[in-house]
Amino acid sequence: MSVVEQRDALTSTAERAPRGRRSRSLLGWAIVVALVLGGVFVAIQVGVRMPDQRGSLDPESVGDSGAMAIARILEDNGVEVSVFRSRNEARAALDDDATLVMANPYTLSDDGISELIEPAQRVVFLSSSTHLLTLLRIGENATPDSTPVPADCDAPEFADVGTIRPDRLFTPADGVEGCFGAGDAAAVLIDETDGKTHAVVEGARLFSNAYLAEDGNAALGLALLGQTDRVVWYVPSFDDTDIEGETDDTLGSLTPGWVTPAILLLMIAGVAAALWRGQRFGPLVAETLPVTVRASETMHGRARLTAKAGDAAHAAEAIRDGSRRRLARRLGLAVTASAEEVADAAADRLRIPRGSLHDLLGGATPSDDPSLIDLARRLQELESAVDASSFTERRSE
Repeated sequence: MSVVEQRDALTSTAERAPRGRRSRSLLGWAIVVALVLGGVFVAIQVGVRMPDQRGSLDPESVGDSGAMAIARILEDNGVEVSVFRSRNEARAALDDDATLVMANPYTLSDDGISELIEPAQRVVFLSSSTHLLTLLRIGENATPDSTPVPADCDAPEFADVGTIRPDRLFTPADGVEGCFGAGDAAAVLIDETDGKTHAVVEGARLFSNAYLAEDGNAALGLALLGQTDRVVWYVPSFDDTDIEGETDDTLGSLTPGWVTPAILLLMIAGVAAALWRGQRFGPLVAETLPVTVRASETMHGRARLTAKAGDAAHAAEAIRDGSRRRLARRLGLAVTASAEEVADAAADRLRIPRGSLHDLLGGATPSDDPSLIDLARRLQELESAVDASSFTERRSE
């Protein structure tokens, strides 16, 4: 080969190499752009189509802590189940042939609870608090015992229930009948006074979708809720309170419609600017770094250990501690403020009874995952309600 031919071959090779690198670089940029656009599309779709979050013992929830299964069993046995999330609509739907069913109405005042249950001939509380037991004058808390227990009472509707494993027991007041217990403690309290029936049971585990098929849980739910042709099921929430001046406005409803598209546009512009100004892709460079552990890795590691150990009580205390610290900062308190101080300040801000928040921020710790999930959801709702209240007060100023 001559010198000229060798030079032409070298020139040709030098020209082909950059074209190959440019094609690989363009392919890399195309993949990055496709991933960014795909991520934005998925985020938009998830934000638009995200299903409503349902709480514990919600008759329209299919989650483990929901109560759709017992609602379907009632309907299969000829009982009409109507779900209401407004206390006024639930009260208007009551008649002599309906049973009012609800979990602990922790968002209502004493007057609100009394007004709601006043026209009902039969009321069943699927969960309770110390404050509610005192308000109903139906009993008080007793030492818990999860051993199987039969009905052991004169109520005919419980004759074929069998045994259950209650997570919470009560000591019935004078004149109140207690069922499913031993000694002076019972899992179900029934008070029949002036032709009206009030029943209390801790059903967060008994009637949840995950545990309804165990023991006699389903039979107990049918016996308690299926005594009338209709069930009016009220689902309490912070959006439905009886406090004067409370509005249904949320942070989302007060935000102008152009804010979300503007945020997405800024995110896309930021990603595009980062790609435009960033360095080109190249081989990874090995570099000796000091050994460090990120705080997020430590947090996830401890969370996995807690989940593996099944220590719901420890996890609940950690969640409560974080929620109390955040609420203390938002309410202008010291981060070392006690649970009672934070609960009183939050109750004054939201104008709701203090007793319900005392139980929420410093009451008994849950013993299983469904109760832990319910506690976390209620704490999240409380923080959101405090944030919304603060935002409303700033706008009014």
